[in-house]
Amino acid sequence: MMKTLLSMIFAGISVFTISAQSVTKEVTDGIRYCESTYPYEGGMLIANFGTEQLNPLNSEGKGYIVWHKDGKNQVLIAADGHLSAPKGMWVHEGFLYVCDVNKVMVYNLEDKSAEPYTIQLPEGHLFANDVVVDGNYLYISVTNTDTVFRVDITRPSQPGTPEVWLSVPGPNGLLLYKGALYVASYPADGNTADRNVVYRVADMKNPLPEKWIETPGQYDGLALASDGKAIYLTNWTPAQICRVDLATREMKALDVDLAQPLVGPADISVMDGCIYIPDLPNSRVVVVKEAE
Repeated sequence: MMKTLLSMIFAGISVFTISAQSVTKEVTDGIRYCESTYPYEGGMLIANFGTEQLNPLNSEGKGYIVWHKDGKNQVLIAADGHLSAPKGMWVHEGFLYVCDVNKVMVYNLEDKSAEPYTIQLPEGHLFANDVVVDGNYLYISVTNTDTVFRVDITRPSQPGTPEVWLSVPGPNGLLLYKGALYVASYPADGNTADRNVVYRVADMKNPLPEKWIETPGQYDGLALASDGKAIYLTNWTPAQICRVDLATREMKALDVDLAQPLVGPADISVMDGCIYIPDLPNSRVVVVKEAE
């Protein structure tokens, strides 16, 4: 898996290019291998591995969550031994759900001294990557087993047992919008195939994935544009971020003007007209203005 995430084989993707995006800042202070971002109380949560080497399946327990607000960083969840390679996050009813290796950790944000709860996934489901909440259910993507799990969180402090909800190739980033679930596909073996596209589940009660974007890639993060007309999508090969029109499905690559180009754009978020892009191998979050 380590080889998978660090293989940067540039493959041609047929997309248009949007003019250069304005980079507003790069967040690097206190950041160590950041994979995911998530808006929270006027700021942005940033999930960090905290390790010396980049290993998305490590078990060192050095992971932590930073809260970036007003240009400053503070640690929201300190390295407590529970997080090793924290990835996708979601806040629901005062609880923070964080994907990690073979599990999802649940933190009580109203009582950070409380022991976090562990939603343990079945053996072999190692690459828990992203989470979304729809009603009383939490959905968890697991890239290496082509699985999306569902967990009843009617009682947030005592989640139910994970159940297999959907089989879809390499599920990575998740986005729920207007009752439909969008799933970005990443090849667990590092070899991009025709099945590694973006899928859409139109009916959450009858989960049948259909190809929504036909162009293969190594897709990671998904985020809704502020205007509600498009989705932003990150890709590792080539390392880029694209804007996909929701009506036409036309995909346009953003020209992000950086002295040090993006290497591994991961789980992005949108807030206040800006896109927060965690560049995992470079231990930074690049903030750019949205495309027009």
